[in-house]
Amino acid sequence: MHRAFAIIVLVAAAIWVGTGKFASVGSEEAKAAQPKAETETAQPAQTTVVRTVAAVVPNFADHARLIRLSGNTGADKSTVLAARTSGIISALPIEKGAAIADGTVVMSIEGPDVIAGVATAKALLEQRSQELSVAEKLFKTGNTAELSLIGTRAAKSAAEAQLSQAEAAADRLNLHAPFGGVVESVDVELGEWVTAGTPVATLLALDPIVVRAEVSELDVGYVAVGDKAEVRLVNGETLEGTVRHLAKDASATTRTYPVEVALPNPDGRIPSGMTAEVRLFTKAVRSVTVPRSVITLSSEGELGLRVVGPDNVAKFASVELIDDTPKGLVLAGVPDDARIIVAGQDLVRDGETVNVKDVTGTAAGE
Repeated sequence: MHRAFAIIVLVAAAIWVGTGKFASVGSEEAKAAQPKAETETAQPAQTTVVRTVAAVVPNFADHARLIRLSGNTGADKSTVLAARTSGIISALPIEKGAAIADGTVVMSIEGPDVIAGVATAKALLEQRSQELSVAEKLFKTGNTAELSLIGTRAAKSAAEAQLSQAEAAADRLNLHAPFGGVVESVDVELGEWVTAGTPVATLLALDPIVVRAEVSELDVGYVAVGDKAEVRLVNGETLEGTVRHLAKDASATTRTYPVEVALPNPDGRIPSGMTAEVRLFTKAVRSVTVPRSVITLSSEGELGLRVVGPDNVAKFASVELIDDTPKGLVLAGVPDDARIIVAGQDLVRDGETVNVKDVTGTAAGE
């Protein structure tokens, strides 16, 4: 019995030594007796830093972007008049620099045989018309065959065609101005023999005068036909005009788009070929003018502003650059209910609550 009891005690002692708690006798009780504050490890307090930023209320205004272009004045229409038939010039009632009206006879060519051909064709048509009238009466009374009537009608139609040809030949003897304008040059002389297609004179239409320029592919989206334009001529004169044409196909070499601005020129005092500066005012857009320093980029590289709403939560607002002026950048797309952060915008992130210090004038367009 004693031997069995000793063996049990020995086994229990071995198990106790194996647990490793033989050196902490009374430690649990001592630990339990200590105050709770002494037994717990002190943890540092978690504090949140709220950043302070400066912000302004945006001042919205309608802004028309100004685009400056360099161009030259040119004629509204320009053409080289050419002889329509061959012959000797019998009349040349124009001179260089003269203003002529639409339809004015510029040159006449001798053609007595052509005039005679018109008279002959008229007489033949009159004869064929009378023959057809008689043939129709005879056909109604049964005194002529239908085949004979058909032949008479065909003869009259042929006479009408012959007269049209003769009149067209006579019309080609005279050269008319297709529009009113100024005779820039006269390339033939009275009595000269010309062939069909020979250049006779150059005619320019200078009212309106047209300023031709080219707009870049970055600005073309802001220009439209009908927009108002201000043109400053090289002599210092300033005129108002209208965009009448904007090309839809860019130049292959310059990647620019030709644009035309029409200016009133009733007296023709503005010549063709004069250097001019064109100022295009695009359609007004509701926008805000801000300093360049407040512009920031999103994580995707998008241009925008850092703004705060009524809840003082910062967020990124994507904007569109409308214009670059001496007062600052003109932007569209700024939220109506937001304030623009003008200091500390690069230190805050989307969704972060901030302390806002309101300022005036910095980004309000003032």
